[in-house]
Amino acid sequence: MHIHNKEIAERMKTIRELSDMTPEELAADMGINVEEYLAYESGNADIPISVLYDISNTLAVSITELLTGESAKMHTYSVVRRGKGIKVERSSAYKYSDLAYNFVDRKVSPFLVTIAPSDDDEPYHLNVHSGHEYHYCLEGSFKIKIGNSIITINEGDSLYFDSGNPHGMKAQGGKNAVVLVVVI
Repeated sequence: MHIHNKEIAERMKTIRELSDMTPEELAADMGINVEEYLAYESGNADIPISVLYDISNTLAVSITELLTGESAKMHTYSVVRRGKGIKVERSSAYKYSDLAYNFVDRKVSPFLVTIAPSDDDEPYHLNVHSGHEYHYCLEGSFKIKIGNSIITINEGDSLYFDSGNPHGMKAQGGKNAVVLVVVI
């Protein structure tokens, strides 16, 4: 299943309205300006995964509901077969596949992330959100900027960090990088 920005944006607006929150209140709770929030809610701006997490936490809905419009159903275990994760198409730089979308009240969120190659002179698209992240590079290599540090991660390398620091990734070597990302 592929989920696109416009679909997510429509759900964001509907859930916000059902929660009796104004765009101004939600933006203030998330610590962003209302114009930025409205650009996300309109579907006219790429929605960073950090924003999706903040919205789901603020509106007290699971990220699965925000992404798919459906509630997670599994309580004991959830199997996601190869290529069957919920694919989130939010930007050309990153492609996400949610690998635990159907598990109720999960404590972590694992994603398979494909990072498109980019030029070194392109700026990093930075995200900030609460919690921690664990990255394990399955294929290729990428650079990640965390705060003022830039770290190269190669196939087989892993990284754990506080995602409250601004962070963003760029694939290296002209090829996609495939990374297991666990948001905690």
